Amino acid sequence: MLRDDIKAATIAAMKAKDAPRTAALRLIQASVKNRDIELRTGTAQGDDDVVVIDVLMKMAKQRRESIEMYEKGNRPELAAAEAAELAVIEAFMPKQMDAGAAQAAIVALVTELGATSVKDMGRVMAEVKARYAGQLDMGKAGGMVKAALGA
Repeated sequence: MLRDDIKAATIAAMKAKDAPRTAALRLIQASVKNRDIELRTGTAQGDDDVVVIDVLMKMAKQRRESIEMYEKGNRPELAAAEAAELAVIEAFMPKQMDAGAAQAAIVALVTELGATSVKDMGRVMAEVKARYAGQLDMGKAGGMVKAALGA
């Protein structure tokens, strides 16, 4: 499980006295723990890795936005620190599909579901999220689905 991999990596980083990596891994563990607490009051998740991947994707998105803001604000040292955290986070995320593979998967899915118009977009996006969560950026996937539906 992904949660166990993160814990093992944290222990290895502590033994190696790699403070920046240890700090980033502890942030990941804290975010996952926070999500666990949030989910206690809601519905139970079926797959634990899905929860962890969702947390990692949100953390990665936050880091990318921070890097962009720090670069615009002429703060390269802060951007570098965020980039280091982003590298640690991305190491645990599933491999992202390239644009061509993502486009092909979406076109195949649209064909499989028999979707013909933009009215079917919600149904197609729900299936994209179910099948390709963590492998696709859902913001970009929405545009690809619209294009595949001829909108």
